[in-house]
Amino acid sequence: MIIAIDGPAASGKSTTAKLVAERLGFTYLDTGAMYRAVTLGLTRANQELDDQESLKKTLDDLNLELKIKAGELKINLNGEDVTELIRTSSITEKVSSVSAVPLVRKALVPIQRKLASKADYVVEGRDIGTVVFPDAALKFFIFADYETRAARRRKDLKEIGENKKLVEIIEDLKERDKKDSSRDHSPLKKAQDAMEVNTTSLTIEEQVELIVKEVNKSINKQGKPEKMELTKQPEPVVEQTPVEISAAASADALKEEAPAISTTEETTDTVVEELNYLDPQIFGDVRRVSPDELDDFEEKSEISEEEKEKYISTFSDIHQHTIITGRVIGLNEKEILIDIGFKSEGVINRDEFEADKLPAIGDKLDIYLEYIEDESGRTVLSKEKADFLRRWQDLKEVFENETTITGRIIRRIKGGMIVELGVVQAFLPGSQIDVRPIKDFDQFIDQDMELRIVKFNEFRKNIVVSHKAILMESLEEQRESLFNNLEVGKIVEGTVKNITDFGVFIDLGGVDGLLHITDLSWGRVNHPSEVVSLDDTLMVKIIDFDQDKKRISLGLKQLTPHPWDEVNTKYPEGTQIKGRVVSLTNYGAFVELEPGVEGLIHISEMSWTRHVKNPSEIYTMGEEVEAVVLSVNSEERKISLGAKQLLADPWDEIEEKYTVGSTVKGKVINLTQFGAFVEIEEGIDGLIHVSDLSWTKIVRHPREVIEKGAEVEVRILDVSRESRRIALGLKQEKDDPWPAIISHFETGSEVEGEIIRVLDKGVIIQLEMDVEGIVPFGKQAKRLRKAMSAKLKPGEKIKGVVMEVKMDEKKVILYSEEFSGSGPGAKDDVQEYLKNQNAPAAEKIEIPSES
Repeated sequence: MIIAIDGPAASGKSTTAKLVAERLGFTYLDTGAMYRAVTLGLTRANQELDDQESLKKTLDDLNLELKIKAGELKINLNGEDVTELIRTSSITEKVSSVSAVPLVRKALVPIQRKLASKADYVVEGRDIGTVVFPDAALKFFIFADYETRAARRRKDLKEIGENKKLVEIIEDLKERDKKDSSRDHSPLKKAQDAMEVNTTSLTIEEQVELIVKEVNKSINKQGKPEKMELTKQPEPVVEQTPVEISAAASADALKEEAPAISTTEETTDTVVEELNYLDPQIFGDVRRVSPDELDDFEEKSEISEEEKEKYISTFSDIHQHTIITGRVIGLNEKEILIDIGFKSEGVINRDEFEADKLPAIGDKLDIYLEYIEDESGRTVLSKEKADFLRRWQDLKEVFENETTITGRIIRRIKGGMIVELGVVQAFLPGSQIDVRPIKDFDQFIDQDMELRIVKFNEFRKNIVVSHKAILMESLEEQRESLFNNLEVGKIVEGTVKNITDFGVFIDLGGVDGLLHITDLSWGRVNHPSEVVSLDDTLMVKIIDFDQDKKRISLGLKQLTPHPWDEVNTKYPEGTQIKGRVVSLTNYGAFVELEPGVEGLIHISEMSWTRHVKNPSEIYTMGEEVEAVVLSVNSEERKISLGAKQLLADPWDEIEEKYTVGSTVKGKVINLTQFGAFVEIEEGIDGLIHVSDLSWTKIVRHPREVIEKGAEVEVRILDVSRESRRIALGLKQEKDDPWPAIISHFETGSEVEGEIIRVLDKGVIIQLEMDVEGIVPFGKQAKRLRKAMSAKLKPGEKIKGVVMEVKMDEKKVILYSEEFSGSGPGAKDDVQEYLKNQNAPAAEKIEIPSES
């Protein structure tokens, strides 16, 4: 069973058909998607629709695959899934024109019929019920007012990220309806047996419910699908082959060119009564004429050629859709009556004439015969169409002869301008107005312009014109003349035509030259717009050209001497200069002294006292700075600059200012693994080595003694102007306690202290007088080392006997029977340990660093 849903664009056919199919358990066949897919394929192939031979080949080459899965139609075009791509606005705008082409419909209609023959389908389209499925079980024609349809279309466009004004969409729909309903092949019209459904005030759910009810009503009527009752038998559907119809084609000629194709519908035999044209009861008394009398009659009926011509001249050669001559015989408020020599007068709408240019009775006019008889039996004429066709033929000759024509630009549209060529309008693309880019298109409105017709589409009645084509022809001779006179080094005048990131295109009078960004200035240029502007007139030098490729390389900086030619004279060593920072690197700052001349302030030349890690700590891009020229290398084009040389070197007097042994105050500005840096004046700092932080402690990191930012008093230990270093001492501010420590910790005396750390070779304890003691493990105790390490905890107190005081190592060596061992070999172990005290401390006991 097939249910066909017709209707104009944006009337909701697709959504309605899809939902109806779901409600009924039918399959939804989206025929519109097929035409969209073909439109996408033809667009990608840049196929012209009026080129029948090429179009047929392109259609044959399209690999279109249709798959219906879970009720959804999937479309593959040349192996690519285009189900989503075919829904864009660009395809929507083109699909109407493509679907109207007979070759396209001829290719797709059989596919649609074949698919629908296999199951129950709901199908929709512009001519589904009239052409594709004329014998569908049920047909519906859904429509809505323009505002409602436009709102629906706008919603669909927003869902794919496109925004369009409602007024524009309404105009688009009106234009599409006009095209769809007036085309010769498969026009949009309601099938005579289709039910009308006005969806203007209906929701989608309501219109689906309405259609589903009608389907169920039809199915339940006799337990099977049936066609709706017809008030009139539908006209047979005729598939027409494409026919080129000229303005002068006659009605009879059209009938001969359009072969009738019989439909597959079975028709009931109709008995037609044959009339006897000699029956006296119908036509009265009729006398039969014998053959001899007839011959005699023909001889007597001969007339002269003059009489024959006079007789024939009383008839007009009347053909529909042609231009004929008529005479005005009457006027009323709405129409003008024209005598065209036919059985009845023709009428032209009065609106086709301007109020002050109405014809007078008796005037002869060339008019276009639209209909010999309309529905009211009147002959319909048109003055506008006659003017259009006559002008169209004139323009065709202009195109074929490649002559120029004058047109008036009347308005601007997207992409270009509309040009009036008499009663015919043409499109002038923005790129075809001039050889240069146009900034203000509105300046051309209401202006006359010489044009060349570059595209003439008879099928679509479409004309594209160009003013640029005329200019290019006139410039061709100038190009040749210019190239013949080109010389490297020659200075020429040009106008800035275009600016890009990599350079500037200069119009030299018919040919463009490239002024590369590197040839704009001897200095740094970030973008060409910093140097030139559009339409600037410049004097440039030709630095290279290619006759074959028509390429010219230009230079602007080459008009001035190279700045490095005089660098030695202008910037001798010791010169104080000003410049602009143009680049910052990890190792320094580049300063532009003048365009094309740059110097480098190395990071080491920025400050006498600061430890500069990155130039950005001192300088910023574009900043104006002062410096001193340190050296100039003309061959390598390098200039070394110094900023610190602008100030006196504080280290020149450092030894006189800070004598060894004096005490100074300072601030801790940095802590490192090997010591602490103390600033003793702005820009001058000294180092307290870790060994000079404490008399008694082995300092593993300065933070154990002092903190960053602390104010401290320190002693000057050493000053070196050459090395720019000052050695400081913190412990030296106090007396050396070790003489007293040695006296206090006599050998053999017993002492007690708290455990600080447990090491692999012994235990470190804190003793009196801020001194650390070491209790080494004996050989026997080594076996119990793990157990002792687990047993001993920092903070616990243990006792030991003083064995030796090591001032250099800042340690007191202790003996403990518990840890050092006892027994016959214990004393030997201690003696051996003491004997080994002359070895370096690192070999005797490991003291891991603390984090």
